[in-house]
Amino acid sequence: MSENIYLSLLIMALTIYAIRLLPFLFIRKPIRSRWFRSFLYYVPYVTLAVMTFPAILTATNHVAAGAAALIVGLIVAWITEDLFAVAISCCVVVFLVGLIL
Repeated sequence: MSENIYLSLLIMALTIYAIRLLPFLFIRKPIRSRWFRSFLYYVPYVTLAVMTFPAILTATNHVAAGAAALIVGLIVAWITEDLFAVAISCCVVVFLVGLIL
């Protein structure tokens, strides 16, 4: 069984290395397309959003508490642009909705 684990680790390491190496092999010149550069600029933000959005909704016992915290967090972030205020307001909303439900 341990052989399968080492083989899996080797395959995963080679895959990650290949994903990071291939752009350097195929893209030698600077990217001049404004559209493609803009697309690449937003990839990390979209990836972060895709990873955290389901976790926000399923982190609590009730999906409604996570959804309410998401909405309040978006509003507080839009108004204050302060990460600490967003975190505190989301925690308070989850706590209050959890008490109600």
